[in-house]
Amino acid sequence: MNVSKDLIAASATPLILAILKENDSYGYAIIKRVKEMSENELIWTEGMLYPVLHRLEEQLLIESYWNKSDAGRQRKYYRINERGLAELELQKKQWEVVHSALARTWSEESQL
Repeated sequence: MNVSKDLIAASATPLILAILKENDSYGYAIIKRVKEMSENELIWTEGMLYPVLHRLEEQLLIESYWNKSDAGRQRKYYRINERGLAELELQKKQWEVVHSALARTWSEESQL
């Protein structure tokens, strides 16, 4: 299924923050994790991910640092901070409201 670009854009922030809450990560690993979590339904590209990471960093929700990978290569890792954790909780509440409204609408629709 092709998920609309609008829905992908709207869900990018909470998905990234939730992934970084699990542990620090780098770009390619975040892309892989989104693919896993969505059971191959959401396929992100670097061109989509990195602008969001940079925006989250500018908003002081995440921080970045350089570290060597297991292969010995330098990678830019991202980690969530306290402000990002608070934003994630806010995002969760907002998505729960949207999900609940949609579920009720779809439930009522099926009863017609």
